[in-house]
Amino acid sequence: MISAKADLHIHTFLSPCGDIGMTPLNIVRQAKAKGLQLIAVTDHNSTLQGPVVRRVGEREGLAVIYGAEITTREEVHCLAYVETEEQRLVLQHYLEQHLPPVPNNPDIFGYQLWVDENEQVLGEAPFLLISGIDQGIDQVAGFVHSIGGLFVPAHIERPRNSLISQLGFVPPGLTADALELSRFTNPVDFCSKNTYLKKYTIIQSSDAHYPGDIGSASTSLLMEKPGFEGLKTALTTPHE
Repeated sequence: MISAKADLHIHTFLSPCGDIGMTPLNIVRQAKAKGLQLIAVTDHNSTLQGPVVRRVGEREGLAVIYGAEITTREEVHCLAYVETEEQRLVLQHYLEQHLPPVPNNPDIFGYQLWVDENEQVLGEAPFLLISGIDQGIDQVAGFVHSIGGLFVPAHIERPRNSLISQLGFVPPGLTADALELSRFTNPVDFCSKNTYLKKYTIIQSSDAHYPGDIGSASTSLLMEKPGFEGLKTALTTPHE
């Protein structure tokens, strides 16, 4: 077993709020420079940039997990992680099926492009990716688990788009594999004030939108090797 340093919430240039510098090669090299061994690509309501980042990661010696930051009907941000290309395609179809067809305005929200290893444009997402999909949080959790994925509510303590900001608390029956805190919160202080969440694994991630933010928060997780299966074991090991 090794202690793998993981940043499991990173946006690319595909997210309308992502900096132009968040290209596959820049992300991977910045992650390695910060000593990370595992990252997850979690663009808003899309997985389309994941395959290229994974290919670059394999070439550069960094483990990359497919993911997405899903905005639920309640405007809660949640992270979904999957392992295989087949699972990613199923997740992508689900997101496209449930994302409202609101055209993106690049002048207001930014471009939604995904690129290849050489930063050549492969496509542009036509609909605004930061919209909430037409599925509630329990429906999203159920779907992610139905395809063998992991479901983690994002930055749960933040004043916007979090479980606590939108619902007031973490629902006791929520089937989450872990809970994420933002880089702005001390995990020890948070857990001491919210003991009702002690059954959950708590992770902390950067939610990076700029290259310099990558690795600004991370979580060290025990696993056989960096990757999805190691992450699944680390997150779902029962807590006392």
